[in-house]
Amino acid sequence: MKVNPTTYEGVPTPIYIIEEKRLRDNLELIRGVAQEADVEIILAFKAFALWKTFPIFREYISSTTASSLGEARLAAEEFGSLAHTYSPAYIDEEIDEIVKCSSHLTFNSLSQYERFHHRVREADHRVSMGLRINPEYSEITTDLYNPCARGTRFGITADKLPDTLPDDIDGFHCHCHCESSADEFERTLSHIEEKFSRWFPQLKWINFGGGHLMTRKDYDVALLVRLLKDFKRRHPNLRVILEPGSAFAWQTGPLVAKIVDIVEDKGVRTAILNVSFTCHMPDCLEMPYMPEVRRVNVSPKLGDDRGLGSANDVTSAPQPPNLGGYTYRLGGNSCLSGDFLGDWAFDHELQVGETIIFEDMIHYTTVKTTMFNGISHPSIGILRLDNELEILRKFTYEDYRDRMD
Repeated sequence: MKVNPTTYEGVPTPIYIIEEKRLRDNLELIRGVAQEADVEIILAFKAFALWKTFPIFREYISSTTASSLGEARLAAEEFGSLAHTYSPAYIDEEIDEIVKCSSHLTFNSLSQYERFHHRVREADHRVSMGLRINPEYSEITTDLYNPCARGTRFGITADKLPDTLPDDIDGFHCHCHCESSADEFERTLSHIEEKFSRWFPQLKWINFGGGHLMTRKDYDVALLVRLLKDFKRRHPNLRVILEPGSAFAWQTGPLVAKIVDIVEDKGVRTAILNVSFTCHMPDCLEMPYMPEVRRVNVSPKLGDDRGLGSANDVTSAPQPPNLGGYTYRLGGNSCLSGDFLGDWAFDHELQVGETIIFEDMIHYTTVKTTMFNGISHPSIGILRLDNELEILRKFTYEDYRDRMD
């Protein structure tokens, strides 16, 4: 069906819509960075794993990164290339199959290396092995997303590495960013080199992980390219790898929903939607992350209580702020009390049945959706270059039932 990508009126909801034009724009930019800086940039499945779009990706990149057996199989079987694999902990029952699906395999700890490196070498001598390092520096302010937070379970600090690395270790992997800027990478890079550069002559590659949000409009792409070129000049023996997730799918499409009811309690009007924040937009509650909503005058600022009153006195719930326009809270359709988001000022009175469009809802959503409460996933579609909407997947009762087997 042909659709209007501004309003998405008439589209069956709920649905995630990937806009092919925006996706290709991101891929063009990422390929340009990789070529200019002479580095390898690969797709991290943890942020985006819609395999029916892989034919588009393969026009621009050649590899992906996995963190589990499932993701490694997806790389080998659907993307068509072996994965760069890292897991916090491999297990006996899966390691042999993971090796079959991997070109690179990174260990999170020296104990994991000692336990499995012989099996990796016996299974496939071509797999390049590495160690995840922890530079003990990150500018991520939300601990939920900070792999270098105090007490982290991720990576090996410099004081724990031997002076001479094992002969079969080819590379280092580090991950210190989350939707971060090139300036943050510059500052992080100085810590990485200060702590770990003495081992670089023993290596063949270094993977700087994800979180490099190079497709964001205000991202300094020129600085990123310069930093990568300068690093390669200092360490010409190292092949450099980046594995962003969000950057590939950043601003590539919305989640389109409908208002199914409007309720009011003590001055708070809530528009209940046919989607759920806890099921379909978990980062909105975990971080919390505030998505843009189309046709909104003012976006809210969430306080610590997200508008909830005292646990012991429901009458103390605060009135919504005076945002101007028509203020509504947006509520999900699960039975979780906290399945709502903020207070939003729209430019008109909302009506049951009208469309609500959440912008930038492709990365870290489709890979995180759940069927809590028996609520179905939104469908997944791709808006082709000619504005033809192709439905890639619909979900049914059987999908929910089969998860309970």
